Amino acid sequence: MKSDIEIAHEAKLAPIVKVAAKLGIDDPELYGNFKAKIAPVSSDKQGKLILVTAINPTALGEGKTTTSIGLADGMAKLGKKVCLALREPSLGPVFGIKGGATGGGHAQIVPMEDINLHFTGDLHAITCANNLIAAILDNHIQHGNELHIDPTKVVWKRCMDMNDRSLRNIVCGLGGSSDGVPRQDGFNITAASEIMAILCLASDMADLKKRLGDIVVAYDRKDDPVTCAQLGCVDAAAIVLKDALRPNLVQTLEGTPALVHGGPFANIAHGCNSVIATRTALALADYVVTEAGFGADLGAEKFLDIKCRVAGIEPQAVVLVATARALKYNGGASKADASKPNVDALRAGLCNLIGHIDNLRGVYHANVVVAINKFVTDTDDEIAVIEEACRNAGADFALCECWEKGGAGAVDLAQKVIAATEKGGKLTYAYDMDDDIKDKIFKVATKVYGAASVEFSAKAEKSIARIEHIGKGKLPICIAKTQYSFSDDATKLGRPTGFVLHVKDVEIRGGAGFAVAVCGNIMLMPGLGRRPNALDMTIDANTQEIKGLF
Repeated sequence: MKSDIEIAHEAKLAPIVKVAAKLGIDDPELYGNFKAKIAPVSSDKQGKLILVTAINPTALGEGKTTTSIGLADGMAKLGKKVCLALREPSLGPVFGIKGGATGGGHAQIVPMEDINLHFTGDLHAITCANNLIAAILDNHIQHGNELHIDPTKVVWKRCMDMNDRSLRNIVCGLGGSSDGVPRQDGFNITAASEIMAILCLASDMADLKKRLGDIVVAYDRKDDPVTCAQLGCVDAAAIVLKDALRPNLVQTLEGTPALVHGGPFANIAHGCNSVIATRTALALADYVVTEAGFGADLGAEKFLDIKCRVAGIEPQAVVLVATARALKYNGGASKADASKPNVDALRAGLCNLIGHIDNLRGVYHANVVVAINKFVTDTDDEIAVIEEACRNAGADFALCECWEKGGAGAVDLAQKVIAATEKGGKLTYAYDMDDDIKDKIFKVATKVYGAASVEFSAKAEKSIARIEHIGKGKLPICIAKTQYSFSDDATKLGRPTGFVLHVKDVEIRGGAGFAVAVCGNIMLMPGLGRRPNALDMTIDANTQEIKGLF
């Protein structure tokens, strides 16, 4: 089969104005012929929301975005008015190991090169706004420090949209008295920045400005918080984000509308596209397919416990993507052998699938449909084993072949999902907002992850005390941990239970409106692998055709 980029290059795209017309939009702001910004839309009419999540993935990727796109195309084939609401890719994974975030095979959003690279500039604007605040902060310290900021207690980090481990811990302000006050600093990747989270959780410009003002950038010499509002740069940061606040409209290979907006990581941020884009899609379409990053223990938990609360929404159905190779990996097969037939390893890894089904249904009371994303290496015996496990668990399921067949390969899944949205039900949460920070972390750890207990480091204990002291102890919790396991240890595969969740720090995100519990060895600035994707990419000097991008 042809590569993703070859399939994308051969597609005949509809002018974006025609895609916009499918949603009743007659005035998109064009970024060329195939991309546009649109104004946010609100309406009392609300479509049905479908969340796509997954079992714990492998480093190879299991096709959750591909399944989301295929599902939307499958629903369109059934004559439904449907819109996708997806995240924007980050350049770090694009040039690293994970690749882009535009789907694959015959289930893609396009133009894939534009979306995977600079798109409409949203991530650059987020980076700029973040670093503007950092520059204002250091400039304030340099010129008199009227707020009495303690340079050793600056918590606002710079960011960039690239994996660069060398920037995790740095010293800035070196050189001389005119070059700033020397202090320890560091970088996060843009997708893990608080500005990204703020953009994705803000409901409008007024809310964006309020959230920017609430950012805690440092502590003063009395250990009181210093905010972005006190620095006086809220409006300047909002000006940089003005255009980025509006959703981006593109299309699938089959012409289904897609709002692609915001891109926080789910292992180190909340992992969902913007509230504005989701609400806009719900106002414009009868069915909205959205996704949360990585496995359901990370992305779906944060979608349901954070985003749904903030946005006042809830999904009528949850699609849980499972693949034979991810289950085999969770059952003991190596990554190199995960694509080889191995029913024994598959059976051993089924506990991972069942664990996610149990969580989604038992903790959140979601209407779950398992999407078995079929790869060409899967055998009929392996697919039959997964289907049997779903039956035994009492979960609806459907085989999804959209990578190979596009929307036609997801029609059965679409029918099952549409039926699931009719079942009704009421979303419940893993914790109550009145719970304190430790209780929230404990409830997620024990109810969702399967932990027996939670261990807080001395640093985490001190951070929690500070957060509670400044009146932020009732915020939702965003747990940052490995995506490869229910636990905080990437080597604990399958469905580990009885383990200890190790919380090494808790960081305040006053503007985003949550606290981040940093667990295990997770890093807020990823690094590149031994051979990153960037080394296999080429561009023709004459035609400017790109190869190696996926």
